[in-house]
Amino acid sequence: MNTSALNPTTTFIKVWEIPGGIHPPENKTQSTQLPLGSLPIPPQLIIPLNQHIGAPAKPVVRVGDKVLAGQLIAQADGIFSANIHASSSGVIIKIDNFILPHPSGMSGECIWIDTDGKHEFIPAEICEDYLSEDRLILIEKIRAAGVAGLGGAGFPTSVKLTTKSIQKIDTLIINGAECEPYITADDMLMQSRADDVIAGAYLLSHILHHPQRIIIGVEDNKPKAVAALEAALKKIAKPEQDNLIEIAVIPTKYPSGGAKQLIQMLTGREIPHGHHSADVGAICVNVGTTVAAWRAVRFGEALISRVTTVVGESLSVQRNIDVLIGTPIDYVLQQHGFDESKASRVIIGGSLMGFTLHDLRAPVIKTTNCILAPSKKEAPIPPPAQACIRCGLCSEACPASLLPQQLFWYAQAQDVERLQAHNIFDCIECGACSYVCPSKIPLVQYYRAAKGTIRQQTADKEKADRSRQRFEFRQSRIDKEEAEKEAKRVARKKAADEAKQKLAEQKSAAAKEENKVTEDLSPVLAVPQVEAVVSAVAKANASQLSYEDQKARLERILGAAKNSLESARAPLVPKNPEFPITEEQLVRQQSRIKQTELNVVEAEKKLADFLGTASQPVEDPVATAIARAQAKLSQSSEEKLRANIEAMQARLLKAQQKTEQAKAENSPSAKALQMGVEKMQEKIAEAQAELNSISSEPNS
Repeated sequence: MNTSALNPTTTFIKVWEIPGGIHPPENKTQSTQLPLGSLPIPPQLIIPLNQHIGAPAKPVVRVGDKVLAGQLIAQADGIFSANIHASSSGVIIKIDNFILPHPSGMSGECIWIDTDGKHEFIPAEICEDYLSEDRLILIEKIRAAGVAGLGGAGFPTSVKLTTKSIQKIDTLIINGAECEPYITADDMLMQSRADDVIAGAYLLSHILHHPQRIIIGVEDNKPKAVAALEAALKKIAKPEQDNLIEIAVIPTKYPSGGAKQLIQMLTGREIPHGHHSADVGAICVNVGTTVAAWRAVRFGEALISRVTTVVGESLSVQRNIDVLIGTPIDYVLQQHGFDESKASRVIIGGSLMGFTLHDLRAPVIKTTNCILAPSKKEAPIPPPAQACIRCGLCSEACPASLLPQQLFWYAQAQDVERLQAHNIFDCIECGACSYVCPSKIPLVQYYRAAKGTIRQQTADKEKADRSRQRFEFRQSRIDKEEAEKEAKRVARKKAADEAKQKLAEQKSAAAKEENKVTEDLSPVLAVPQVEAVVSAVAKANASQLSYEDQKARLERILGAAKNSLESARAPLVPKNPEFPITEEQLVRQQSRIKQTELNVVEAEKKLADFLGTASQPVEDPVATAIARAQAKLSQSSEEKLRANIEAMQARLLKAQQKTEQAKAENSPSAKALQMGVEKMQEKIAEAQAELNSISSEPNS
C-alpha cells in the first residue's frame, strides 16, 4: 500500500513500501536533550590511514614534523582511497601500527600527533561563488578535503559524484533518515546546521548536472529536524538551474536509512543485483557527507571532525558532540563520565549494525557515528545461540528479500558457490534477521565471515591469474629469445663456414708458396728434422698479420679500452627514483674504473712496444732455423755429447734444488724427487764414460 508525505511546498510525495523491516525500540531521546557539544582538544591524536573503503593513504609527513589543523598528512593511494589531514596542530611523534575501531579488532598504520592546544589552521581557500565553478574543479576540492561517506560506509564522495557518461542522474536524495536505534548524529546535525544541509544539497545538484528532483528524506520521528530544514529552505535562495528541494517525511521503519531502501521508498526504483544506485538514475548522499562536501568547497575545510552520538546508561552525560578525528575513544568516554563497572560493553555504531569494541584506546574515525556504552541491564550479554527452528521470521524481516536461513546454512558449510548464487553480497548487514531470530543466532556475523572468505578467495584467484599471465608472458618471451638466438647461431655458422673455406684457400696458396721456397733452399732441407722446422716456420709466417694490420688491431683494442673507461666513469643514475644509489653500487663502480684504467695502460704499452720495435730489422726465422740446423749437423760426436752432458748437469742442479726444498718442507714428493736426481746422475755418469772412451781413442 502506498503512503504519502507532505513537504514544505505543500505538495505530496509518494512513498513506496519496502519489503521486510522491523520496529525496534528507538532509544533516541537520551542523546537529544542537550545541544550539540564539543570536547577539549585531547593531548594526543591517533589518526589511522585507512578510514574509508579502498587502499590506506600513504604518509607524506615524518616523525618530528610540525603540523597545523587541516594539513595533509597522508595522500590517497588510488581512486578509492581518501586524503587524511591533521585534526589539530602539534608535532608528529610516531607512525606505526595501532588498534583500529573494526569488528575484527585489526590494527593498521596510524599517525600520532602530540597536540599543542593552540588548534592553529593552515590558510584555507574560500570560494564564495562556487555554483559558477566547473563541476570537475568542485569534485577535486572535495577529493582534496578527504571527504568520505559519514553514514558508515566510508565511500569516497568524489568517486560517488563522478558518474559515468551513460548514467543520467535525475534524482538526488539527501539521506537524513537515520533509522538505527540510539544514533541521533544526523538528527542533531540537521537541527543545528540546517542551512549547511540545504546549501550542500544545491552544491551536489550543481555537480550532478542539476537533477530533476532534489529530495531530503527524513523519518517522521525527527520533527525538529524537519522544521529546521523547512526554515532553512525558505531562507536560502534557490539557484536558477535547480528545482525546489523537497523534504520527504517517511514512516519510521528500520532499515529505511539504507541507501537502496531509501531510494526505493522515494522513487519506487529497485536497484538490481550487481548494480549501483547511479544505474537507476539516483544518487544518495548522507546529510553529514553533504555538509562536509559543502564546507570543503565553500571554506576549503578538510574533513577533520564529525558529529558523533555518545550514549548509554553507563555514561553520566549522553549527547552529540563534534569530535576531532583521531580522538581516543577512552578519552571521549572519560569526558562523559563513563562507569566501566556498569557497562556491559562498548559498541561502535548502533545496537543493530554496531560491533563491540575490544580496545577502548582505538580512535574516532570518519565513519564513527555513534559510541554506545550501555549498562548491563540495558544490553545484557546475549544468550548462547540455539538450533535454527526454521520459523522463517528472518526471511520476513530481510529488507533485501534474501533467504537468511539458507545463507546461514551455506555459510556454516562454507559453500561459496551457493552463497554467491543466493546473492550474499546483497546483504546490507542491517541485523534485522538476527533481531527477530528466536534462536538468537548471530546471523550477520556468519554473513560477514562468509563475505570475507569469498573476498579472500577472489583476491587469491586474481593473484594466481596474474601470476599465470606473467609466467605465460615470460615463457613466450623466452621462446622468442631462443628463436632469435637460434637464428643468430645459424647465421654465425654460415659465416664461420665461409671463413673456413676462405682460410683453406689461403693455406693452399701459402703451401704452394712454401713448396716454391723449399725448392730454392740449400740441400740442408734434405734432413727430415730441418725440413719440419722450415715447414712450421713458413706456416707461422703465412698466418702472421702485416705491420698495418697489427697496428690497426692494437689501436682498436686501445680505443675500446678508453670507451670502457669513459662508460665506467659516467655518474650512476637510479632506475627507480624511489631507490637511490647504494654504497655497494658505488664500490662496484670504483672497481670497474680501476680495472678499465689498467686495461688502458696495458693497451697503450702494447701499442708503444709495437711501434718501438716494428721499425727494427726483423730476422728471417727461416734463415735462422736453417743456420741452427746446419750448426748442429756440422758438430762432431764428441761436441754433441759434451753439449748433452752440460744440458743434463744444468737439469741436475735444478732437480737437486727442488729436492732440498721438498725435504725442508717435509713434502711427500721429496722421495720421488730424490730418485729423479739419482737417475739423472746415472745418465750423466754414463754419458761421461762414453765421452771419456771417445776422447781416449787415437783419432780423438
